[in-house]
Amino acid sequence: MSGRRTSGESTADEMTFREMNLRIFQGRPVPHVLFQPRMEPWLHWHRIFDRLPPRYEGASVTEFYDDLDCSMRYIHYYTDVPDPVVRRFTPRVTVYEQTGEDAKRIVYETPYGDLVEKQKLTVDDTWRTVGFPVRTLDDLKRLRWLCGEMTYHFVEENFRQGSDFIGERGEPQFWVPKSPYQALAQIWMKLEDLVYALADDRDLVEEVMDAIDASYDPLYEEIVSSGRVRIVNFGENIHDQLISPRYWERYFIPFYEKRCAQLKKGGIYSHVHIDGYFCSLLPYLADLPFDGLEALTPEPQGDVALEEMAAAMGDKVLLDGIPAVMFMPQYSRDELMEMTERIVELFYPRLILGISDEVPEGTDVEAIERIRAIAAWCRDV
Repeated sequence: MSGRRTSGESTADEMTFREMNLRIFQGRPVPHVLFQPRMEPWLHWHRIFDRLPPRYEGASVTEFYDDLDCSMRYIHYYTDVPDPVVRRFTPRVTVYEQTGEDAKRIVYETPYGDLVEKQKLTVDDTWRTVGFPVRTLDDLKRLRWLCGEMTYHFVEENFRQGSDFIGERGEPQFWVPKSPYQALAQIWMKLEDLVYALADDRDLVEEVMDAIDASYDPLYEEIVSSGRVRIVNFGENIHDQLISPRYWERYFIPFYEKRCAQLKKGGIYSHVHIDGYFCSLLPYLADLPFDGLEALTPEPQGDVALEEMAAAMGDKVLLDGIPAVMFMPQYSRDELMEMTERIVELFYPRLILGISDEVPEGTDVEAIERIRAIAAWCRDV
């Protein structure tokens, strides 16, 4: 697949996945359903535990995708390509790590006391946060200072590497840092501590949110000015049990409208990652400023029927849609294909078919053979 074409305008028969990817967001016709499942974690997991089928031993990520004739989406997701988004601190900040065999402490020194994050190395060779750096209102004051000394930036060279890596397999994409509420709820604090802090000192929490938002200013300016980026993801990992409609309206929508407006002025499309329950958010979906919605998960894994999704989304592009559980052995291939066909009936051509959210890591090679079957079917639709 990767060598089908490299440049110029294509006829329908020779259109590359990269061209199709962008055309779907542009509302232009494509020759068939674009299938863009996320399989990188499956490949990584099976390599870590020495369970790769012989066919894929030694295969690179791109060779894996090519063998299955599937499109790729993200340039730095289990690929060893550097992230185009980097965080920087002023010289006033000291950050250091203390790393043991399977534990790590990340220390941020501030004039008001240290913030300490604790991580643990899991059996799948991934560092997971087990102790968040912000727990109290005093910690929030330290974070407020830290965010004022912190900025995010777009590194064009990293993006160029990623674009070359993906080639014609898809429009190269990456995700921007989480909205201020999600950054607090998922990166800096436990959700419970954030909810209590909002009740105890909302003004302070909102000052921290403003500081987080301001730290993103250079990033969005640089993304737009680069002239290279076409599609950006907001990697929010939305689950409606993390928020209330009141918080959604107060903290999420204004941020999305502000940042999406910047991207749209630069001709950049956007989509947001909503991979949890989202029934309470249905009334908001059609009016969100994004061009697409990624990873919306219908029944039997999620809490919304496919038909409800279709009715609520308006003209937005659906990215993914097939519940990940359909690749597990308790569901037959026939059930999977029936679900896939229904998704295409409801959402095509405003559809980039994929898995909500990715192939379950521990599944055996049958899950990958199901991917192969869907990829072949998509070319014949």
